[in-house]
Amino acid sequence: MTRVSRRGLTRRTFIGASLATGIGLGIGIPLFRDLGGSSSTGNQLRSELPLPQLFTQPFRVPPVLEPSRTDADADYYDITQTAATASILPGVKTTIWGYNGIFPGPTINSRRARTSVVTHTNNLPVPTVVHLHGGRTPHDSDGYPIDYVFPTDRSYLNEYLHLSHGVGMGDSATGDTSEGRRSYHYPLDQRAAMLWYHDHRMDFTGPSVWRGLAGMHFVRDEEEDALRLPSGARELPIMITDRSFNSDGSLSYPSIDGSLVGKAGVTSAFVPGVLGDVMLVNGTPWPRARVDGAVYRLRVLNACNARRLDVRFDPQPEGAITQIGTDGGLLAAPLSHEHFELAPAQRADLLVDFSSFRPGTSVTLLNDFGDGNMSQVMRFVVGDAVGDAFKTPDVLSTIDTLNPARAAVTRTFRFESGDVEHMKGWLIDGKPFSPDDITAAPKLGTVEVWRLVADFHHPIHLHLNPFQVLSRGIGGPGAFDAGWKDTIDLRPAEEAAIAVRFDGYAGKYVFHCHNLEHEDMAMMANFSTHH
Repeated sequence: MTRVSRRGLTRRTFIGASLATGIGLGIGIPLFRDLGGSSSTGNQLRSELPLPQLFTQPFRVPPVLEPSRTDADADYYDITQTAATASILPGVKTTIWGYNGIFPGPTINSRRARTSVVTHTNNLPVPTVVHLHGGRTPHDSDGYPIDYVFPTDRSYLNEYLHLSHGVGMGDSATGDTSEGRRSYHYPLDQRAAMLWYHDHRMDFTGPSVWRGLAGMHFVRDEEEDALRLPSGARELPIMITDRSFNSDGSLSYPSIDGSLVGKAGVTSAFVPGVLGDVMLVNGTPWPRARVDGAVYRLRVLNACNARRLDVRFDPQPEGAITQIGTDGGLLAAPLSHEHFELAPAQRADLLVDFSSFRPGTSVTLLNDFGDGNMSQVMRFVVGDAVGDAFKTPDVLSTIDTLNPARAAVTRTFRFESGDVEHMKGWLIDGKPFSPDDITAAPKLGTVEVWRLVADFHHPIHLHLNPFQVLSRGIGGPGAFDAGWKDTIDLRPAEEAAIAVRFDGYAGKYVFHCHNLEHEDMAMMANFSTHH
């Protein structure tokens, strides 16, 4: 095992930046501690309610969704998107938008190369789009930002079309406006990995995900099965989000238009990104989990809108944190870390040995990128040792290393602030997102090198195909860049290079910043794959 040492708008508003000093100019941009960037790009939205006591609520695992039917070709699932009441803070009722009325939504477990067909019915008052993040998916099921699923209540449709001036109703839009539902077909011809699904509507992804439209989707395969990794009660999905609350218990979010129908965007102070002041794990604030004295597999997802995480355990378990996988599945071999950084949308597959602690020990999962309560995530209370004989394999998987010397094309993309229709916004190569513009047209079967240049923190997510990180600045990949990734954490004033093998499906896809406020404010672009 290798040990890694510690530390290594469409039509919207924002401000400029000084890359030379790393200082934000104008409203709402925090001063960076250094150009390496240990903070998040965003401002904290403070709750109007007293915050709950830490580590008093029990950890819970979202329910697994069973297929409504199966046949020789696929498993079929049904999900209804609806408003519901949830008990997130103790003694307080909160209205959420949830998949099947819960947050997080139900978890789906699939097998590699076994098609999942997920039919979503939209009972919400706004259009939605569903993206299977990390999925190798045909373009018509990928959740393109204007492939709307309109509400079942058709009285809303005319109002929406009036306010949006018909945007998204051209040839690219394939949402079923008559039925209020859509079936997404996921062939899942890909490696075992932790995927997740979330809303992806153009201009309104941030507030929709903040209200609860996110869930987990696991792909399993025989290669992973053969490793006999901890499973069942010893495999814990951990979706980390941050949220803030109004005095009446409702979720607080600084939308310009709270109906999410008219003007998109957030108020000026939060254009850099929205950071909550309540840390949630699977929808529970600062939970407490009881674990046996055994090795556990923790499937960690940073599902925050803008908050970056740097997680570690206190006290440190024997062997520290063993990483066995990342966004795109298993690593070739395990890595040992004292801590692990996760930008929004990134995942980490971790093994933690709780048998190294005495029974009754409290082990806290910390976030070193947070202050005050936001430096805490959750707590584990260790029970009796169970004496299982699990040993981490020395070899996990075979990864085909991409050779940048054989790249068909090298492209450069710049992620920066700039003007959008006489306002300020977030841009790629000086342009705001337009469904009509194609920024790149990769040929299927080829490898390309993409050079990515940032002004502030930008977690860049590429749809359809995973990639491998080649370099950061003049050095090689960072400590947390191993394996197949679908999101890379760009730091302020940083340039990174990735290698992408384009295969699978022809069609139009997007790449974008996964700081959801940046995405909503135009930091997205199209690429079109072709034969």
